[in-house]
Amino acid sequence: MARSLSRLLPQDGEGGAALCVYHHGECVVDMWGGTRDDQGRSWNEDTIALSWSTTKGVLSTLLHVLIDRGLADYDAPVARYWPEFAQAGKSKITIRQVLCHESGLYRIRDLVRHAREMFDWSRMVGALERARPIHVPGEAHGYHGLTYGWLVGELIQRISGVELSGLLARELAEPLGLDGLYLGLPDHARSRCADVLGAGGRRAFPGQDLPGPRDALLKPFLRHSRGQAARGEAQTCDLSELEAAFLPTGFESLDWNSEGLRSARIPALSGYFSARSLARIYSALACGGQLDGVRLISEKTLIEATRVQSRRPGRVIPMPMDWRLGYHRIPVVRAKAPNAFGHFGIGGSGAWADPQRGLAVALVLNSGMGTPFGDTRIVRVSSNAVQAADARTGACS
Repeated sequence: MARSLSRLLPQDGEGGAALCVYHHGECVVDMWGGTRDDQGRSWNEDTIALSWSTTKGVLSTLLHVLIDRGLADYDAPVARYWPEFAQAGKSKITIRQVLCHESGLYRIRDLVRHAREMFDWSRMVGALERARPIHVPGEAHGYHGLTYGWLVGELIQRISGVELSGLLARELAEPLGLDGLYLGLPDHARSRCADVLGAGGRRAFPGQDLPGPRDALLKPFLRHSRGQAARGEAQTCDLSELEAAFLPTGFESLDWNSEGLRSARIPALSGYFSARSLARIYSALACGGQLDGVRLISEKTLIEATRVQSRRPGRVIPMPMDWRLGYHRIPVVRAKAPNAFGHFGIGGSGAWADPQRGLAVALVLNSGMGTPFGDTRIVRVSSNAVQAADARTGACS
């Protein structure tokens, strides 16, 4: 695994990463290296990084904790807990449909005039309350790349009566002893935070080298569409839907290293995590819902939360993601992990669990760019971890 981490670090320019792996509740890999900014400052043991859509898996886990306590039900309408949500034909949308991206509310371009509006939680919640689904809820799914965070985040706040960041600390970070799990970056953690770096290890700034500019976002799906055409297959990739879900006007002008953006709560992607903290959460999920004597969730609820809901291609992401309730499948090579689940992010980060192996893997990093579900770096690390776990189990049997 040390070799895997070294291969993730940029050979030219700056950039760093941290990797943590748990196997059967034991931390077996905890490594970090590289730099956290373009000035060459070292990536340290306690460095945290913006982890983009990896945040969605953490947010989903928090909702499962509440549902496990009987505070809500997967098949109850969202409007039972959030009455204003019932507007515009949404009264029957269920929590389950929101968690597996079937509510038809993914087109953020229809909700905001400029991406800066995403900084205002109340503004975004109000826009979603007034929004009308783009398709009949439950009859299709489209990845809610940005809107998922406010849908699930506001639902969590309505169910619990507690502000989201505080609840994340109380229900996940404190019980598991995590010191790197934040939604929006608090002042006391700013000195630990890695900068977002673009191509060549340069500090990202508005309009250049961001980890999710339009071309980088669309490129893999253009390849998918061309491949389908070459094979004579019907093309499933609608780039207009992809852009509507991911790229509100002005998104590429945002400076992700600015103080304003670091402190903003954009709950689909503004999680600042350490690999160690992510790995401990997913280790609990890999071990039946508990770790080190702390139970996050019952086995019964965990089975329901991680049961595959759909294997169909989506309206936004044209490949099957095998959606669970807030988690997707984990791609690996030279191995199979059909029961693994978690969430990856566009900057290459990711965290996941495999209950069959008792395995949990987490990666955070600050340079490069990929697809909405990470890139080949997280796939390589995941594949190596699965193979190492199988070899370790075989050696101990």
